[in-house]
Amino acid sequence: MLGISPAHTEAGSQSTLTDQAYRRLRGAILSGALEPDTKLRVEHIKLELGTGASAVREALLRLSGEGLVRMEERRGFFVSPVTLDDLWDLTQMRMDLETKALRMAIHDGDDQWEAGIVAAFHRLSLLDAQLKQAPPRLEWEERHSEYHEALVAACQSKWLMRFRRILFDQSERYRRLSLSQLSVARDVPGEHRSLMEATLSRDVDTACAHLRAHIMRTAEIVAEDTALRCNTAGTDGLDRADPGEIGVPRGAGARKRGNGDSLK
Repeated sequence: MLGISPAHTEAGSQSTLTDQAYRRLRGAILSGALEPDTKLRVEHIKLELGTGASAVREALLRLSGEGLVRMEERRGFFVSPVTLDDLWDLTQMRMDLETKALRMAIHDGDDQWEAGIVAAFHRLSLLDAQLKQAPPRLEWEERHSEYHEALVAACQSKWLMRFRRILFDQSERYRRLSLSQLSVARDVPGEHRSLMEATLSRDVDTACAHLRAHIMRTAEIVAEDTALRCNTAGTDGLDRADPGEIGVPRGAGARKRGNGDSLK
């Protein structure tokens, strides 16, 4: 099951229905509610989301283009798998693109851009106390995303920002799928503050170094967790115990996750 409420569908265009299905499926994949290799059956999804089959198919094709869903001829759609090789490839590309976007933002950013960073950091810091007690909740996840978006908001390259967003979301998917929670000692709020201060000081090299270290540290923690899964679930980092299907109950071996089941 998706674990979300059916779409409150209003009469509207096919594109509106497709967007609704796309947002809900995308959110379920990124949060880990839909696990890697899960079979995505159009008939089950349309019933659960309360929308039409054509809207679901179009949404799945869009997600396939983003790399979150894979389509196999004569077999249908599946949630994309996770592997250590993919994680490291993704991490390297994200570091390269996001630091480039940050350099451009620091060069072109104005007072309004600076104020946006400070505001986003403040909103995030108000929830940082949660990290000491439990895995972050959805609201923290949203503010965390907004903070990283604010850092590069002054970047003028639309294509760079588009690909940067795809890589960020893919990285977040790995992070949220990780089984690690609070066992890793890490000052995430301190990392965010150091990154903000270097950015606002227009210290390009230091800001980019902080950003690279921040991204790499997360990837290293996720990789350790993924490696543990490899030891018990095969050689490619996939948990094949019982990936399940939308609309079909998971087997007893499947691990249940909450909204905040992730690393810091």
